[in-house]
Amino acid sequence: MPVCIIVNPVSGSISGAQARDRISQASAWRDPAGQPVEVVVTERAGHAGDLARHAAAQGATLVIAWGGDGTINEVAAALAFGQVPMAIVPAGSGNGLARALGIDPRPGRALTQAARARPKRIDLGEIGGRLFVNIAGIGFDAEVAARFNAPGNVRRGLAAYASITMRMLVTYRPARYRVAVGEEEIVVPRGLMIGVANGTQFGNGARIAPAAVIDDGALDLVIVEEGSRPGTILSVPRLFNGTVAAMRGYSVRRVASATIRADHPMVFHVDGEPIQGGTEVTARVHPGALLLAVP
Repeated sequence: MPVCIIVNPVSGSISGAQARDRISQASAWRDPAGQPVEVVVTERAGHAGDLARHAAAQGATLVIAWGGDGTINEVAAALAFGQVPMAIVPAGSGNGLARALGIDPRPGRALTQAARARPKRIDLGEIGGRLFVNIAGIGFDAEVAARFNAPGNVRRGLAAYASITMRMLVTYRPARYRVAVGEEEIVVPRGLMIGVANGTQFGNGARIAPAAVIDDGALDLVIVEEGSRPGTILSVPRLFNGTVAAMRGYSVRRVASATIRADHPMVFHVDGEPIQGGTEVTARVHPGALLLAVP
């Protein structure tokens, strides 16, 4: 099994016919070097990680994750600290990491890019004991992720995510955080969000950490402290036009680790997956933890 393609047939809020077409396209692809290819399909949450571990154990020389942020996260966590490289065929709602890496959004070309790429080592982040490839966070973005992934939310895709975000911009209340970086403690009285970024953007061009580098051995700690809600709403375009650093209350610093504390249990997310945490959460970087085949 030199090349294994793990397909999430439902990522990106597609129809049944589109899901079947995705699987057919993966099955029809041929490796340019003539290596044998096996296609496997996820059936449940966590299945992509199981399939990736099995592929590595069976001698795969490349594991390709075809799906959204959750699929990519599962495969990356399964292959972390190992010698088997992964690659990405972006098929989610945002595709933040794939966009930042310049991966072709057309599946056939993304597959060929992956097969021809020379794998390089990139960093992984960890927060609350969970690995992430792109971005983790506490506060506003984590609450949006929790509502988007709630069992009662049947709407998927970018439109549903945008709708939840707009509602949260009206109802969300900032919280008080204390962030420890080494010997320094940063008090954030009205924290809108505390982000820990390995990559640059959430997805769809929303760049929260424009200067982040995925192989620099550090994470970008982003703190957004709210002055006023109208100011926050008016600043949203800055995420998309490259001027987020000029947003009032925005700060960023490069860190190896940081500990975030609050007076209440915090919800955090890893690559968009919400997780209930406690009153203290520690984030850290794992330099060069993942082999990634990128253009």
